[in-house]
Amino acid sequence: MLTQKEKVKVIEQYKVHSSDTGSPEVQIVLLTEEIRRLLLHLKKHAKDSHSKRGLLRMVAKRRTLLQYLKREDEKRYKSLVKKMGLKK
Repeated sequence: MLTQKEKVKVIEQYKVHSSDTGSPEVQIVLLTEEIRRLLLHLKKHAKDSHSKRGLLRMVAKRRTLLQYLKREDEKRYKSLVKKMGLKK
């Protein structure tokens, strides 16, 4: 789980406006960071099925947010995917 300081650091990088905490970009980036951490955990603990389920839920939510962003503003979507290095 991300600490508060790490979340603030990530939000500062990807925020759309000064008081932004809930834009799709920020939500996607925070989910991506959580997914990366959970993947490291699952490499050590492969049989942790509860964490696998949580990982699948996070991936599904991120996919939904990415689809929403692509539908609403494709320019922002493309810049975010490029900036984060996602395979889309």
